Amino acid sequence: MLDLHRLRLLRELKHRGTLAAVAEALSYSPSSISQQLSVLEKEAGVRLLEPVGRRVRLTPQAEILVAHTEAVLERLERAEAELAASLRDITGVLRIAAFQTAALALVPDALSRLRERHPALRVEVTECEPETALPALTARDFDLVIAEEYPGSPEARHAEIEQEDLCRDEIRLALPGVPADAEGLRAGAEVPWVMEPAGTASRRWATALCRGAGFEPDVRYESSDLLLHLRLVEQGHAAALLPDLIWYDRPANAHLRRLPAALRTRRIFTAVRRGGGDHPAIRAGRKALAVGVGLRDSRGLPPDSFGVFPDGDESAERSESY
Repeated sequence: MLDLHRLRLLRELKHRGTLAAVAEALSYSPSSISQQLSVLEKEAGVRLLEPVGRRVRLTPQAEILVAHTEAVLERLERAEAELAASLRDITGVLRIAAFQTAALALVPDALSRLRERHPALRVEVTECEPETALPALTARDFDLVIAEEYPGSPEARHAEIEQEDLCRDEIRLALPGVPADAEGLRAGAEVPWVMEPAGTASRRWATALCRGAGFEPDVRYESSDLLLHLRLVEQGHAAALLPDLIWYDRPANAHLRRLPAALRTRRIFTAVRRGGGDHPAIRAGRKALAVGVGLRDSRGLPPDSFGVFPDGDESAERSESY
């Protein structure tokens, strides 16, 4: 009989990559993890790991076991959800991961609603970019992830993750100082830029957008902190691509221009492990976020929240050209 605990260790190794990472995540020693996997090999009667340099990788037989383990864990997720749904109160722990602007603009209000309606539910929040949060969701470090997808840059969708749309968020070109005469994105061709670090989905999208407009952005500043991006724009140091969520609690005090219609809006969604979407705590978390988004949309934004345009009206706002 195969031991589920050891099967989960094998699954963790697939998702985390190294024995050391599994050991750190589960508070074991690497030697203990290795011993447990050796026992699993004996139980299975096949070789599960093979050395690759100083690391190990899963054999085809191990991949078969992991696939079945995923199916078993999905059923357990559904069982936990059904068990929790049978109780009158929502209790336990809900672990949420959110990228920065969602953590600032959407999460605090959702926390207030959850505290008011489900006081016995403990909610833990970690600010974490989707590139890190989604694999961590699969590895069971989080229960609910708020993630983003940039226009024209779809990310791979994993079979073990369920997604649900939350909202759309427009991204605009924010220009430092007095805007250039050039239209659309070309207005950023002659000024320094601040962007997120190389390798991130945001950076890939922003670079491709500028190249599509016919120029290579002069990226002098790199940061994953969009509040720093905003400050650099406000102080006249750099151009940036800023999402509307950044103005959640302040008027837009930058020169903003809209991007082409097909490229201006990022998709914000929530993600859970397959089988976990019916858990009452996750349903409550998603509902609290959706209510906040609905209230924000119904309130709208003040007339001056979309910045000052170079010709004094909204003609630049309406332009969709590069």
